[in-house]
Amino acid sequence: MIMRTMSSKYLHIILLFASSLLSGVLCLKECTNVPTQLGSHSVRAQLSAEEVNALFEESHSHMHLTPTDEATWMDIQPRKLLNKNNGHQEEFDWLMLYRSIKGSGLRPASVQEGNDFLSEVSLHDVRLATDSVYGQAQQTNLEYLLLLDVDQLVWNFRKQAGLATPGTPYGGWEGADVELRGHFVGHYMSATAKAWASTHNETLFTKMTSVVDVLYTCQKAIGTGYLSAFPDELFDRFEAVKPVWAPYYTIHKIMAGLLDQYTYAGNSKALVMLTSMAEYFSNRVKNVVQKYSIERHYTSLNEETGGMNDVLYRLYTITKDEKHLILAHLFDKPCFLGLLAVQADSLSGFHTNTHIPVVIGAQMRYEVTGDPLYKEIGAFFMDIVNSSHAYATGGTSVSEFWYDPKRIADMLTTENEESCTTYNMLKVSRNLFRWTKEVAYADYYERALINGVLSIQKRGSQPGIMIYMLPMKPGSSKAVSYHGWGTQFNSFWCCYGTGIESFSKLGDSIYFEQKGSSPSLYIIQSIPSTFNWKSAGLLISQQMQPLTSTDSALRVSFIISSNQSNNQASTINIRIPSWTSLDNFKASLNSQKFVPMLQGSFISIMRNWASNDNLVLEYPISIHSEQIKDDRPEYSSLHAIFFGPYLLAGITTGNWDAKSGNSNSVSDWISPVPSTYNSQLISLTQQSLNKTLFVSNSNLSLTMQDNPLAGSHSAVQATFRIYPQDSKTKHYFVSSHKTSNGSKSKGTTTDAYVTIEPFDMPSMVVTNTLSISNTKGSDSTFRLIPGLDGTANSASLELSTKLGCYMSTGAVDYSTGQKLLVLCKGSGKLRDDATFNRAATFIPVDGVRQYDPLSFVAKGQKRNFLLEPLMGLKDEFYTVYFNIFLELIACYQFLFQTRDKWWNEQCE
Repeated sequence: MIMRTMSSKYLHIILLFASSLLSGVLCLKECTNVPTQLGSHSVRAQLSAEEVNALFEESHSHMHLTPTDEATWMDIQPRKLLNKNNGHQEEFDWLMLYRSIKGSGLRPASVQEGNDFLSEVSLHDVRLATDSVYGQAQQTNLEYLLLLDVDQLVWNFRKQAGLATPGTPYGGWEGADVELRGHFVGHYMSATAKAWASTHNETLFTKMTSVVDVLYTCQKAIGTGYLSAFPDELFDRFEAVKPVWAPYYTIHKIMAGLLDQYTYAGNSKALVMLTSMAEYFSNRVKNVVQKYSIERHYTSLNEETGGMNDVLYRLYTITKDEKHLILAHLFDKPCFLGLLAVQADSLSGFHTNTHIPVVIGAQMRYEVTGDPLYKEIGAFFMDIVNSSHAYATGGTSVSEFWYDPKRIADMLTTENEESCTTYNMLKVSRNLFRWTKEVAYADYYERALINGVLSIQKRGSQPGIMIYMLPMKPGSSKAVSYHGWGTQFNSFWCCYGTGIESFSKLGDSIYFEQKGSSPSLYIIQSIPSTFNWKSAGLLISQQMQPLTSTDSALRVSFIISSNQSNNQASTINIRIPSWTSLDNFKASLNSQKFVPMLQGSFISIMRNWASNDNLVLEYPISIHSEQIKDDRPEYSSLHAIFFGPYLLAGITTGNWDAKSGNSNSVSDWISPVPSTYNSQLISLTQQSLNKTLFVSNSNLSLTMQDNPLAGSHSAVQATFRIYPQDSKTKHYFVSSHKTSNGSKSKGTTTDAYVTIEPFDMPSMVVTNTLSISNTKGSDSTFRLIPGLDGTANSASLELSTKLGCYMSTGAVDYSTGQKLLVLCKGSGKLRDDATFNRAATFIPVDGVRQYDPLSFVAKGQKRNFLLEPLMGLKDEFYTVYFNIFLELIACYQFLFQTRDKWWNEQCE
């Protein structure tokens, strides 16, 4: 009925959502966003108010979740307040409520007191190396933060406060008619605070301070402590359990942004604003509880509230106001946390990014109160997500939801892995590592950071271009999905907000300090950076030697300098990653080899460090594969491929059947691409109709295409590896001058016989019929000579099997899509020799696509695959999970199938 009443332009959104559900059925849960379709930001953003109401009214048969351990369930929930005067009035006292929950006379005490937790180091003391991928990501993000205009960011806040509104509002989810407007501004305050702490860029400091100043004026103009870009009427609907788009979600972002401005940038005005907001929302929650009940308040929490519990617990650590503590606890969603408390994996059907922040808040409750239940909740949650619901990247979710555990193989779509979820799962693992020092959590952080976070940003010349989802579907592209790449000023999705935060705090989880009488440091990420370790009086510079696919070890060095005269003994602990082995591990200190002490999965070195101490570690690194998290036998062949911590994606649009032969060793069917191959990468161009067109491999035939953009799949198709048949022929091409598109032209210097290999199809070749084949021979060899028309730095390609016949466009004035032909002199196809010569002459230039330093070739059933790190891909089509085909296994399968067929025939 709903589908029939919806406008057709939105129908595909619901169908897209529905198509990703297991068996086409979604089990609605009262504890998640109601109805579930509205829990998806992707769907909600496209629906009209009428369509939202229709969905809301349609869905009322919700499933109640009751954990088996009632005592644990009740321990999660605050007790209902007792009524006075025969139930007509409730006395509301925050401290009384807290004591009624946890026991008379009990006062909260921070678990940090006397514990063994690792402490965060200040972002002010960490600086990323600017020439590293992390430094580039940080710089790209910084440029975007500086690009955004203050007046446009705060336009909706000024409008809501009744103030003058210079300029125009931004679009997308910050549009003036969007209920979620203002959320990105909260993220912006958090991101700029952390980016400023990481860079001390003064222009950024001025801009972020201006945003806080404007919001301060808006809050004063409203006069109640309320601060938002939308009217408080949205909270009336929230409290009445009517359709509304997550108002507390946005309030959390604003409050967290103000708290970060205070914490990282020292803006005291932000703290005043934050406490005023907390007072306003304390009163709102109090009114709901007094007028209805705590149960009514919890029912309203089925709409997404972000990390309200987390920000309020963090605020409590500053104010020590019990009101903030109990208000935080009232956002500890008991119907969800209760399931985790009794260790039930019932994530299926829950909206993913609604609930991960709730777990982060529960973790903060453990740090504030010391209640071990909340520590166990965080650990169990991390375990079930990582073991049953996570992709090889470390990310999670399908169309923003969780589905059945260890059943993700048939859920690989373009709508996998919402970027927000990776951002938040990193927080969960980071907390667990600080509490336990278990290296598995640091390993997860590394995996998700490299493959899940660095993969969502177009680094370099395109600040502000990020993605919502990171597709896992075979043959996917980041550019070709429901959302695709966002835009600088008209997207502002939830994942844009977490994106700018992620790239502002890349330095926050490299170093952790162990407080105590003797300074101790834990280094858990290999990220080129410097750290000013003030408590030990040391400056640590971490460097990483550039890694290539031919390397057998990752080399990390630490140059340690003392900045005080009487340096005390201190300990440096460095993580041993799970992807390495100690068999060939090497360590040297000041060029002297030594065997370091091992403390669990850490290399531990205690000494009086001297200036310019140089510690070098070599971690063995190799290719390995990992089975998809799906326990059904029919999917046991699906594997992702890693080089150390780097997830490798195959550049392919269709086939993904790999072939490992009879070997169990991955290195037997995957080999590195030599760095020398980059010099053999060529693109062939011609001028036509005043345009430069490129020879392109399109659907296994050669056509002429427009000048491809860097990072596009067209750039892959327009690049070929051209190499000589004679190994003695070294200089068959020579670089000359730059062409109009910036590439260097390459003239032929010798008469050479060459093979032409498509960039993304290693070992496949262009034949003399201009088709693509996996069989090399005399019919896949071309004679490379200077261009027939005599143009400088040009080349022509003559067929080795038919002299006098050449690769040709068949015309000199043509449009995009022209198919290449084989034409022979004297055939009469072209008007004259000059025209023939021109059509068969190309200008070779440097390949528009180059091999990544971490490029590999994987053998396939029908073709080979080029593997490159997922984090470096932009618009290329790729596959993460390969169907790894074992010849021996296939043989046995055939025998068993034959046996079963024979047996069935006999039984019949």
